[in-house]
Parts: sequence; structure tokens; C-alpha cells
Amino acid sequence: MSALKSFESWLEIPTGSHFSLANIPFGIISSSETSSRSPHPAIAIGDYALDLAAFASQQGFSSLPFIEPHLSVFSQPTLNAFAALGRRAHTQVRQYLQSVFAINTSLAHVLRDNAKLRQQALIPLENVQNHLPLHIGGYTDFFAGINHAFTAGTINRGPENALNPNYRHLPAAYHSRASSIVVSGTPIRRPSGQIIADPTAKPPQPIFSPSKRLDIELELGIFICRENTLGDPVPVGSADEAIFGAVLLNDWSARDIQLWEYVPLGPFNAKNFATTISPWVVLSDALEPFFTESLERDRPVLPYLVEGRSKNVWDIQLQVDLTPQNAKTTTLTRTSSKNIIWSVPQMVAHHTITGCNLQVGDFFGSGTISGTEEGTYGCLFEHSKGGKVAIKLEGGQERTFLDDGDTVTITGWAGDNPDALVGFGKCIGQIQASIK
Repeated sequence: MSALKSFESWLEIPTGSHFSLANIPFGIISSSETSSRSPHPAIAIGDYALDLAAFASQQGFSSLPFIEPHLSVFSQPTLNAFAALGRRAHTQVRQYLQSVFAINTSLAHVLRDNAKLRQQALIPLENVQNHLPLHIGGYTDFFAGINHAFTAGTINRGPENALNPNYRHLPAAYHSRASSIVVSGTPIRRPSGQIIADPTAKPPQPIFSPSKRLDIELELGIFICRENTLGDPVPVGSADEAIFGAVLLNDWSARDIQLWEYVPLGPFNAKNFATTISPWVVLSDALEPFFTESLERDRPVLPYLVEGRSKNVWDIQLQVDLTPQNAKTTTLTRTSSKNIIWSVPQMVAHHTITGCNLQVGDFFGSGTISGTEEGTYGCLFEHSKGGKVAIKLEGGQERTFLDDGDTVTITGWAGDNPDALVGFGKCIGQIQASIK
């Protein structure tokens, strides 16, 4: 199948939909309207999910012979088996499904003119439940957002010491907690832990308390689709083949717990309680047209991190909204994912340079993505200048950090053609009170 020349579809897709024919994101759904009630793969298109288990079982892929021996991947409870088929397979399946839905489709018999299969396989998105798209074996959170790193570092240590000496030389990261990654819509319990109530006390004396400085972190999440053998690094020039696709990510953070615990080994309980991701994986192919140049680096990198192209990061428009319980929504942030200094291939190359073996379903966080101006920051810590300046909300409320009942919604999309947006849907979490 070749790439489409038009993104018009015979299926009605609303203007401005994140799930245009240019996209075709993959996820895991369940629904009372599907023949299989257990979680299984689907794609999102317009206001519908296409149930790939039903589609595959009813000869929906009959005109794509290469996938016939692998149809079982569409009846699995995660996308890991599909991801493991590799980038070429993802390309062929995505292009085939685009051709099935194209307005001038040559495959009308597959779905457009097949009323029985349409009834079985096309389900309104409002009638499906989303699940985590992949089983995640390992989660590595990077720190590639240099604007965030500098702004937060300036608040904490002053501009002269905002960035560590290694920051521009390597993609800094730490290993985070995979088991507490949850799908959009999952409630988030306010964590409790050790905090310093009196920062002036000598020596500092911790108390046990619910976090009083609960924050968000606006990030992209990236899924890995290719394993490398233990001991064999992945060259930066071939790292693209390991990248399945991307989701939106909110890496919830308890800043007061983090302040006390992070020296000497970095965040632990401040980060391990929850990470929310959007449910639909936007494939690397769908994001290919939106590469742009990363932020400038003022010094060269070591050879194993040198890429062969200057346009190496995605330009995805990102937005963060905050909605207090029973109150109006305030848009806090509008920024772009291009505000990072390290690309995903560089992250893969650095992660594996020691010989670390990545596995299918492993997950990367980009690090907090921020611009440099008010209204572009990717966390409340930056918006509130470290908790010193109140954030004015619609309706008169104020925040420095999150209150119980607050709902945070992250959205993201690439492109400016309202009929061909490549979007992610929503990444949503509401804060619940801590356990007493």
C-alpha cells in the first residue's frame, strides 16, 4: 500500500477530530458492544473505534496477505505482539487501514459496502473502555526539556547553577516505576510521605504528611518496539526502528516529598505513586511529517549521539487545562514538544550504550516540556515560581499546587489542517484525597 494523497474518508469524520485518516492510532479497548468482552486491539478513527479483533476474524485483512500468519496479534490483551512485528509491519497495516477508509477506496468490499462487518466492528468511542495499550516492562524518565530544567533549576539554585555540567553532554534519565502507570481517567490518590514542614530548622526534621505540593509534569511518552541483545548497543542511526509510537504523559510529582528524598539517588516516592498516559498510541509513521529541529545546543556531543539529520524532534502542540471540582476550566499551558534538547533516537542510543537490553513495551518519558514564557510552562512549580506566586484561575480561585478534586487534562495534536490532524485524544486525571 502506498501513502494516501487525500485524507478524505467515506466515514464521517468531524472537522478538528484528533483521529483523522492521517492518524490511525492504536489502542486497547473493551465494550459490551464487541463480540469479545475482554480487552483487545482497536484503532481510533473519527468518533469511532474499529475493533481489530472483529475486523480480523471477518476477513478484514484479506487483501493484506503478509499479515495473515499474524492475525492473532489482534486478539491479544495488549499491543506488545503487534508492536513486536516491527516498523515495516506497522507501516503496512496503517496504510492498509487508511486505504480501507479512504473516500476513493479500492477496498470497498472490505468494510464500506459490508454492512454486517461495519455493525460488528465500528463502535462509537463513547461506548468503549480504554485500557493500557501495552504491557510495560520498564519505564525510564528522561530530562530532555532544557527550558524546564533551567527554569526549575534557577528557582532552586539560581541561574548560575541551574543546569548540571553534564546536562548538554548526555540525555539524563532515571529508572521510574512501571507498575503505577495508569490509563487516562484513572483517579489519582494524593500521596503521603516524609516532608520538611519547617525548612529553617537546623538540622531539618521530617514529618509524615500528605503531600502539600502535588504537581503535574507535561511530557510525551514513547513506546519501544524492538529488542536489542544484552551487550549490544543500538546505534543512533538505526534507533528509529525501535520506536513504536507516542502518547501523552502526566508524570505526577510530589515536590515536597522529592525535596527531602532526592539527594543522593534522585526521586523515589515523589514519583512512584502514579503516571497517567493517554490511551491511543500514535505511530511513528503518523508523526513523520512533523519533525523539526530541536533546540540549539552550544557544544558538540560525543560521536555515538550524533544524528544524520537536523530535524530530529516532533512539533506537537500541547495544552494543559486545570478544572477545580464544580468550577470553570483554566488553560494553564500551551507549548510545543519541540522544546527539548535530546531526540528519542538519542535517548535510545544513550540508554543502550552500556549494552542495556531494551524490550518490546518498554516506555520512555521525555521529561517535562516547557517553553520560556508565562503560559508555556509544563508544571505548576514553574507557573507558581516554586510555590511563591499564586496562579489565578477562571472563576476567582487560586492555586500554587493541586487541590483535592482538581482535574488535569492534557491534549496534544500535530498539524494545522483541521481535516488531517494527528492527535492523541486526552490524558486526564483527578486528584483524590489521601488515605487518612
